[in-house]
Amino acid sequence: MSDNWVVQNLQNALDVWNGKLSEIWTIITQSPEAFRDGAIWSIITTIHGALQAIGYALLVLFFVVGVMKTCGSFAEVKRPEQALKLFIRFVLAKAVITYGLELMLAFLEIVQGVIGTIMSSVGFGGLSDNVLPTEIVTAIEDCGFFESIPLWAVTLIGGLFIWVLSFVMILSVYGRFFKIYMYTAIAPIPLSTFAGEPTQNVGRSFLKSYAGVCLEGAIIVLACIIFSVFAGSPPAIDPDAAAASMVWSYIGELIFNMLILVGTVKMADRIVREMMGL
Repeated sequence: MSDNWVVQNLQNALDVWNGKLSEIWTIITQSPEAFRDGAIWSIITTIHGALQAIGYALLVLFFVVGVMKTCGSFAEVKRPEQALKLFIRFVLAKAVITYGLELMLAFLEIVQGVIGTIMSSVGFGGLSDNVLPTEIVTAIEDCGFFESIPLWAVTLIGGLFIWVLSFVMILSVYGRFFKIYMYTAIAPIPLSTFAGEPTQNVGRSFLKSYAGVCLEGAIIVLACIIFSVFAGSPPAIDPDAAAASMVWSYIGELIFNMLILVGTVKMADRIVREMMGL
């Protein structure tokens, strides 16, 4: 790396951005069981198992409430077809609570497979690093002391923007992972609403929301791939321009692309909901 302070500051900001992109790539392609060596997952499964008992109790409650609201009298319940329908609903609702964790993990694995397919179809094994162009490094190093003063201001502002965008983006990706954990832990309670016909919409909304959180990963991967293609084609640099103008033009376009990526990552849940009609 160059000994010039301006070059070092810009490259350090880009290194932070590259590191966060690599971290995102690792998190998106990782399963919840393997995240943080499975320490968080063991706690989530423990909470899920403890809430299953509450889920079974609510299952009976929602079932009884559903029977009272959908059946006009006890004689209607004794009809064979109605009794069979209620029995099947109760058994299926109990199975959803008992095997809800396995079902949710199976859907997450499907989404992870979709993400893997997206990555392999375009030949992406990882994201390319953003590196300061040689022309800009040379132009900065050729500047004198007084010519470097505007570069310091441009570098400080641009580097600060890149740092902030890096952490905003990584927090959004971590937020998705935490939402998956919370949905998994609390699942037995909303899934118990499938026992009653009047309350089953709560369970459906829960599953749709969980599916949306899982699919956010695919949107984030697509956004990162598109950004990587944009970053792989750096803006044209005018060798006759002043060093400050050259650096400002490069940083401005880079930050613009970063803003698009961060905005897409933060709105991934909204994009998925619009696609799913939620």
